[in-house]
Amino acid sequence: MTPHVEPDPRAGAAVKAADRAHVFHSWSAQGLIDPLAVAGAEGSYFWDYDGNRYLDFTSGLVYTNIGYQHPKVVAAIQEQAGKLATFAPAFAVDVRSEAARLIAERTPGDLDKIFFTNGGAEAVENAVRMARLHTGRTKLLSAYRSYHGATSTAINLTGDPRRWASDTASAGVVHFWAPFLYRSPFYAATEAEESARALQHLEDTIAFEGPATIAAIILETVPGTAGIMTPPPGYLAGVREICDKYGIVFILDEVMAGFGRTGKWFAAEHFDVVPDLMTFAKGVNSGYVPLGGVAINAEIAATFDKRPYPGGLTYSGHPLACAAAVATLQVMEDEKVVEHAAHIGENVLGPGLRELAERHPSVGEVRGTGVFWALDLVKNKETREPLVPYNAAGEANAPMAAFGAAAKKNGLWPFINMNRTHAVPACNVSEAEVKEGLAALDAALTVADEHTA
Repeated sequence: MTPHVEPDPRAGAAVKAADRAHVFHSWSAQGLIDPLAVAGAEGSYFWDYDGNRYLDFTSGLVYTNIGYQHPKVVAAIQEQAGKLATFAPAFAVDVRSEAARLIAERTPGDLDKIFFTNGGAEAVENAVRMARLHTGRTKLLSAYRSYHGATSTAINLTGDPRRWASDTASAGVVHFWAPFLYRSPFYAATEAEESARALQHLEDTIAFEGPATIAAIILETVPGTAGIMTPPPGYLAGVREICDKYGIVFILDEVMAGFGRTGKWFAAEHFDVVPDLMTFAKGVNSGYVPLGGVAINAEIAATFDKRPYPGGLTYSGHPLACAAAVATLQVMEDEKVVEHAAHIGENVLGPGLRELAERHPSVGEVRGTGVFWALDLVKNKETREPLVPYNAAGEANAPMAAFGAAAKKNGLWPFINMNRTHAVPACNVSEAEVKEGLAALDAALTVADEHTA
């Protein structure tokens, strides 16, 4: 693949100048950033106005599950725009109904009603609102090392430093430790110990908070940005049992892990667990038009049969977004994208990353499944000291910055968070592209190795 436009640095400079003059970027000190001006993208690649091409190992923000510019999805959006570009959410619209049907067909258990939102954070906001109204309770439990979005309640549910600046302690949000054996908060030595101790910790937290006050427990099925920590066997089933025991709504956040990312339609399938509510977004339509939602079980849906649900969005189930979802799900079915993601993880990406870990002293642990992997970078494999401190910035983050620069120099756009790099390419990434990415990671890790002891 080659860029579809001739290099045009002057055009790139104009795009950059307009951005710097008028665009206010998220999560950034505005005067300290230098956004890359993107000229185009296709499949697993994007390129700038200077003609530099990058293999995208971030899938955007882990959402382009079928890559950029898939022609069938682009055509579906164009066709829908010509037919019915928009319509209010209170009406029955064919493409909205079809998107809901196709999503419900793939969700586990009886999660058969779909409330559409514009993205993942709004999905979380509405899921916890449903849980509170259904139970008549207020408290919400969520894990440290988690991310649930940047809107009011979602950011307070989040368990990473992005919460701190907005931490007004949204009424009743309580954090607890979820399992993570590599950096166990429970001094566990095995997955079985980690699971059992994490479940006991959760039940103890519930006991001290008051079971009758807790509306919901929300967990990312496989935590994404926080580190792709696959829960140990039995943990999610144990959480399901605890929720049933105390009448607590169990919410799984599949915004990042859903729609093929883990080699299953939804990550919950790996654990044979069915939540009461499940949030989704991102991969539902590969991010082509903003769309998210809540999949709702029969019991909670029935709560609102005669009682109005007090929530809604102007663009809920937007026809263009739903058309993109219908086309994306059809592409994933026809091209066996979910099965391909599982194959890539098991036979190419996973083995390749583990081989890198054997050769590079900076790689402490490799973890993941499908096309959802993390390398935990360390100063010392024995002590497991992170390559940079928690939430490092400036000079303290220099080793990770150097690693990222080396990856880009080698044509790979990396996903970096704290002391980790995530390997999260498109679900339909080719074997050759994965090997290209592994070679670029190999070269970049030699830079990280220079900071080990």
